[in-house]
Amino acid sequence: MAKYSRLQVLTTMIDTGMVPVFYNADVDIAARVIMACVAGGVRAFEFTNRGDHAHEVFCALSSRFKSDERLILGAGSIMDPATAALYIQSGANFIVGPILNPEVARLCNRRKIAYMPGCGSVTEISQAEELGVEICKIFPGSAVGGPAFIKDVAGPMPWTRLMPTGGVDASEENISAWIKAGAACVGLGSKLFPEDVIASGNDAVITEKVTRVLAWVKTARSGK
Repeated sequence: MAKYSRLQVLTTMIDTGMVPVFYNADVDIAARVIMACVAGGVRAFEFTNRGDHAHEVFCALSSRFKSDERLILGAGSIMDPATAALYIQSGANFIVGPILNPEVARLCNRRKIAYMPGCGSVTEISQAEELGVEICKIFPGSAVGGPAFIKDVAGPMPWTRLMPTGGVDASEENISAWIKAGAACVGLGSKLFPEDVIASGNDAVITEKVTRVLAWVKTARSGK
């Protein structure tokens, strides 16, 4: 069961401006990475459904962080309603997918769970919004036009909230470009979690990266 309301989840994502995207089959490694992100200021974290028994890892993480009021844990790479239901029952507070699936949207609406589907066109964004989606994941962000796509959509659809994922880099120039174009928040994966850093267990590097990204988001929003 979800610990946080849909409104709490959406507000937190927008307020912080960044959602890390990560998967590892080892519960301890995944928990370590989550804690490193929380230490850097992250409040919403997406664990992706990428490997065999990924939901079992998620269950363990959900139980481990159940009493941590700083963290909102969600599930990503969700393609179908059955998988969405499995993760919601396991404690997912939000569901993210690479595609828009109307049945997943309806399921999430029934359970008052935030759903961020992957959209690559204005038509898909509009369809998602008709299904009750508040934040659309723009995926893959770099392939659909980059920050310019976000800015162009905002012209005729200023009410739209978009979260680019895929092609978002952990650099000030890139983060600033997305935010200034109008992105509500950004999703970052491998750029935050280099393989050598994960292997070495140097969590301070992750915390430092997260802190910098959140600072860049804040600066970009201030117009500086």
